[in-house]
Amino acid sequence: MNRRPQFKLALFALLAFAAGAWAADYAVWRVRMAKGAGTGTIAVDQYLATSLKGNKAEYDYLGTVPQPCAQSLAPHGGMPACWWLARHTTQWQ
Repeated sequence: MNRRPQFKLALFALLAFAAGAWAADYAVWRVRMAKGAGTGTIAVDQYLATSLKGNKAEYDYLGTVPQPCAQSLAPHGGMPACWWLARHTTQWQ
């Protein structure tokens, strides 16, 4: 039995669902932005990694800075999603 057409159909359905979910999320985010509530800020700790001689590294704490984020499921407007940024509050430079 050839399952290739079923696989193609399932893959197309999955991609169509993902594209529709992203488009709906973007539309909701744009409505929130129009109302002034589409973004938030999360406090992020920033660190600087500097390479040293002998394959060693020095890590310097740069401080805590507020980072803007999108109140959505996916990143929009060049900002990460707030739910993701709240779980990843350490940034390396």
